[in-house]
Amino acid sequence: MTIEARPPALTLPQLFWRFLRFGMAAFGGPVAQIAMVREALVERERWIDGPRFNRLLGVMQVLPGPEAHELCVHMGMLARGRIGGLLAGLGFMLPGFVLMMAAGALYVRLVEGRAGLEGVLLGVQAAVLGVIVRAVWRIGSHILTDRIAIGIAVVSLAATLAGTPFWLLLAAAGIASVVTAGWPVLAVVAAAAIAGLLLPGSAIHDTAPVAATTATLGALFLAGLKGGLLTFGGAYTAIPYVRADTVGRGWLSDGAFLDGVAVAGLLPAPLVIFATFAGYVAGGPMGALAITAGMFLPAFAFSMIFFERLEAIVADPRLHRALDGVAAAVVGIIAATVVDLGIGTAERTPAPLVTAAIFVAACAAAWRLKGGWVTPAIVAAGALSGWAAIG
Repeated sequence: MTIEARPPALTLPQLFWRFLRFGMAAFGGPVAQIAMVREALVERERWIDGPRFNRLLGVMQVLPGPEAHELCVHMGMLARGRIGGLLAGLGFMLPGFVLMMAAGALYVRLVEGRAGLEGVLLGVQAAVLGVIVRAVWRIGSHILTDRIAIGIAVVSLAATLAGTPFWLLLAAAGIASVVTAGWPVLAVVAAAAIAGLLLPGSAIHDTAPVAATTATLGALFLAGLKGGLLTFGGAYTAIPYVRADTVGRGWLSDGAFLDGVAVAGLLPAPLVIFATFAGYVAGGPMGALAITAGMFLPAFAFSMIFFERLEAIVADPRLHRALDGVAAAVVGIIAATVVDLGIGTAERTPAPLVTAAIFVAACAAAWRLKGGWVTPAIVAAGALSGWAAIG
């Protein structure tokens, strides 16, 4: 006789503590985090059976937001309803959030603009670019599975560098994936890209400061919300949107932004916690709270609002086709952002050959090595190399 899988009877404080412990151990990125949750709650404690967990994971992967965090929210709801989902999600993200707040405070007070740390920071930034390039390749290998997706990504890359607003590309890519088949989709996206050049507004890659813009709490919340709603295929896909609304408005530098991405890779947290760092540098503690609230709101909302209908909603093939197109466009947008970040790093460095060598070495290490220790090791090696070679 098979015993039905179901969560144990936990009080709300016990549930919060259970997922807080997950958050304390959430090193190594989403793959390691999901594996940790699966081993504990599916294989050992039998909160849910394996096939249903796999279906839920598939659902989370086509929705925006960090999958591991969304899974924790969903599992908390299985145990204690919506309040359980809220507590589970808060518990999972809290350790990384607290650590990133501390990192932001230390950076602003001790690191930002301080003479003598230029080489270390440039080394870290070059290394992070190498890690991001590998991540873009990995994301693309799962998303760009046919010539339509590849074409959308290429056009999105070129159009983003040319100045097309990202929202136009995403909308065109999603619609084109639903209503067309074959190479004609490229014509649809290309036409949208050309039309976008005539629209007002700054390009996503334009990082020139906007003098009239200040880092208000509302603006930081919306910057995080945009990133949270457009995070398809992994946390790295939030980078261009958060960068456009922070660096692009002159609230922090590209170098500081990359430093935040580097710190996020070292902490036990979803990688999108880099937004907390950007918010802290741009607007202090309250700015960090505002942008974090926006970033994580969709991850809570999709599970908590659509809990009963989630699997049925994503079963609609039209949604799959639209999301496939959007995801392909996002790959191109991220690639364009990496190009811009690389150009910015090259312009800041006093030793271009050394910085390029750190970048190439970081790319090679990210490609060849596996494990949760790889990103911290690459960042540390980049920092040491920058300190030794640049000073």
